[in-house]
Amino acid sequence: MAKVMLITGGGRGIGAATARLAAQRGYKVCVNYARDRASAEKLAKEIGGIAVQADVADEPQVMKLFQETDRLGRLDVLVNNAGIVDRNARVEELTLERIQRMFAVNVTGSILCAREAIKRMSTRHGGQGGSIVNLSSVAARIGSPGSYVDYAAAKGAIDVFTLGLSKEVGTEGIRVNAVRPGVIKTEIHASGGEPGRAERIGATAPLGRAGEAEEIANAILWLASEEASYVTGAILDVAGGR
Repeated sequence: MAKVMLITGGGRGIGAATARLAAQRGYKVCVNYARDRASAEKLAKEIGGIAVQADVADEPQVMKLFQETDRLGRLDVLVNNAGIVDRNARVEELTLERIQRMFAVNVTGSILCAREAIKRMSTRHGGQGGSIVNLSSVAARIGSPGSYVDYAAAKGAIDVFTLGLSKEVGTEGIRVNAVRPGVIKTEIHASGGEPGRAERIGATAPLGRAGEAEEIANAILWLASEEASYVTGAILDVAGGR
């Protein structure tokens, strides 16, 4: 029986690369999206999965997302990939609205989705185990000064959440890990007003380039697989040495 994977923010970038690779490896995939319906539905059709709209920062929409995913079968893997950045700004320039939205999507959304996944996976609730892979960022290590310290702080919270949750549900058949990408060539940089950012910063990495979404997808799929059966609470840097 095919395993089921839910990828939040799965319509583009790292999420889409992960969806394609998961489908190649036999998963049935639910592609979650917030706004770009066309991209998500095209991808879902391509990989034989389903596309479900939901803002992960909104609890009723998260509940609906998981109910739709349940139609594919028992959930095996949650990839907490949905995330946002914003335009470069110093901390004294940040608005309350921006800070709240940054944490609502990047932190609260990941925790809400993990909560619903645990209810389905945990042996404590009659489940058969599973894997949660959170998307952090190398920003959590370096702080992103002068760009988006708020984003870095949110991803720092994801690191701590990963560590705590892995210890909480380890005896219930659930492994919880995170991937910490460096600068990756995706559309997220354009959404922050700097489409050339990946190439500019990537050139300063020890490997001399930005990463590809597929390179992050490979790490996610490994953490989700039985090859990583003794790995939990790990935060894997895939950042070209940054």
